[in-house]
Amino acid sequence: MRALLILALLPSVILAADLPDPAVITAAIKKAVTYAHTHLAREGGYASSYDKEGKIGEVEHGKSPTIISIQPPGTTTMGLAMLKAYQATGDEVFLTAAKDAAKALLKCQLASGGWDSDFDFDPEKAKKYHLRSALDVGDKEPGKRRNSTTLDDNKTESALLFLLEMTHEPACKDDAELKRCTKFAFDALLAAQAPIGAWPQQFSGPADATAPILKASYPAEWSRTFPAVKYTGFYTLNDDNLQQIAKVLFRAYELENDERYLAALKKLGEFFILAQMPEPQPVWAQQYDRDMHPVWARKFEPPSVTGNESLGAMEMLYELWVLTGDDKYLKPLSAAFAWFERSQLPDGQHARFYELQTNKPLYFVKDTYVLTYDDSNVPTHYGFKVDPMSKVQKLKASLETPLEELRRKRLGPATPKEWASRAKGAADKARKAADSLDSKGRWLKGDEIDAGEFVKNLNAMTYYVEAAKKSGQ
Repeated sequence: MRALLILALLPSVILAADLPDPAVITAAIKKAVTYAHTHLAREGGYASSYDKEGKIGEVEHGKSPTIISIQPPGTTTMGLAMLKAYQATGDEVFLTAAKDAAKALLKCQLASGGWDSDFDFDPEKAKKYHLRSALDVGDKEPGKRRNSTTLDDNKTESALLFLLEMTHEPACKDDAELKRCTKFAFDALLAAQAPIGAWPQQFSGPADATAPILKASYPAEWSRTFPAVKYTGFYTLNDDNLQQIAKVLFRAYELENDERYLAALKKLGEFFILAQMPEPQPVWAQQYDRDMHPVWARKFEPPSVTGNESLGAMEMLYELWVLTGDDKYLKPLSAAFAWFERSQLPDGQHARFYELQTNKPLYFVKDTYVLTYDDSNVPTHYGFKVDPMSKVQKLKASLETPLEELRRKRLGPATPKEWASRAKGAADKARKAADSLDSKGRWLKGDEIDAGEFVKNLNAMTYYVEAAKKSGQ
């Protein structure tokens, strides 16, 4: 009866202290998860968006009534949000939905260990993949089937992070298949790390053990015309690929204390040190070839140093310093900070790309994709200017905080008073998330049900409920 009353009042009931009633917010979470699980899930997994009635799922490259996305904000991030909701509330409805999302990922895990960007459960369409389950029955040759694990856009990384968290959830401790397949994925990821410490954008097997370990350098010459090369084998910083891998490895090491993960992180740190370009541009490129030269990827991603991915590399080195306390990870930063200061554009922004050695900003002409120094007519689908300086300055300032204090702050709230402070700070977002949920349990973006809205809003409400509960409310 009380639950019905809560739903009837949702989301207007608030506590006297002007904080939302955690029970009301929990009811909103349940309403959203129940709708998603019963109306949107395909074999337990989720697309990136749906039509208003939830019948047709859409992913980056198409639509289908039976498709799921492995690229956030689809199955991986929705499943993780559901798991967090269960951990904050103990409600089995959320755990069941999270378990089903994990099962969907296990069903479409590739024989190479990871995942593609999406998967269609239509029986005929599913035949185009060489799955891990095929290996279990002795089907070892992929033939023409898809078998490339992709690390682009946080696809395999987000799947691994979700499954890792699931394996360490006490309610899943007896799920042998979940643990076996997660281990298979991590083993494949570690095996794909190149001798230099980086990963390519995609892999279908272990790294080439003969690949050289070299310091980054400028090529003697490079084509200003797009050469249409296959770039998926390059060491790739673009789209935070290596940062997302590191995030998974950090969490795996934290949960399991397995030295393999620490060793892989340190090896990745060595790569970032080696990948820093020499003066006059002591920052990083989007992607490097086997000889550690910056190279072309797509037709709008030239050999260059970058004002975007360089910040990610610096943040990665900083995180390794926080983890290990080894000052060698900080040594590349001072020169990189100086480059950011001197490379600002007149408007205070940075170009995404700077020409090798001259440091001139590089752009492309809209439609023709001719490389140019002129920013007056650039394509609109890609950010050719970025504004990283606030984050650069924040990173620089954080280096003044003693290491032990940094580590202590990362432990999070420890007392009811600290949890109450977190709840107060999270209340507004939680209230807005509950208010924007429609009568069916959907968050609409235009005429679509949007997975990104689901993840954002569910996480906001869960964050509040957890803090309110631990504060003693």
